[in-house]
Amino acid sequence: MMVRSGNPALRLVTLMSAVLILLAACGTGWAQSAPPSLGLQEQGPQAPPPPSTPAPAENSGLINEMGKLFDKLPSILPPIKSPSETMNDLSRLAKPSTMVSGRVACPASSNGAPDCKQAADQLCQSKGYKDGKSLNADSAEKCSAKVLIPGRTRKPDDCRTDTFVTSALCQN
Repeated sequence: MMVRSGNPALRLVTLMSAVLILLAACGTGWAQSAPPSLGLQEQGPQAPPPPSTPAPAENSGLINEMGKLFDKLPSILPPIKSPSETMNDLSRLAKPSTMVSGRVACPASSNGAPDCKQAADQLCQSKGYKDGKSLNADSAEKCSAKVLIPGRTRKPDDCRTDTFVTSALCQN
């Protein structure tokens, strides 16, 4: 008579251990080995070693694909420059510049948006430089005195927003 446990985990462990024992027993029976030698053997021509197993078929798993990517990586990346070459490239890109502060209104461009490039140029030219780029801008709402009249409703054209360049990066 066989005793059954109510615990399914215990049944699974028992089943797995039985399968492992059977596989181990069958594995030793299937292995082919030379018969044990009890005495001297004749020294005849040695049999050639068994042929090596063929190379396994390529595994197309994730790890293999990542390995292929790392093999191709040096051809994808640009060559590494020496520090002196890098400094030469950076010095060619960087122009001497100075940051200046002030307040110049950005005029309206043809599409109605503020043109702060022109205001940055004006700010830099007022400080003795040739041209500039806007670094910081400020906006303020400017309204007519009509909005201060009590009881008057505000109209869309009573106020406008002015934009000013307050700091710029200037170059010669």
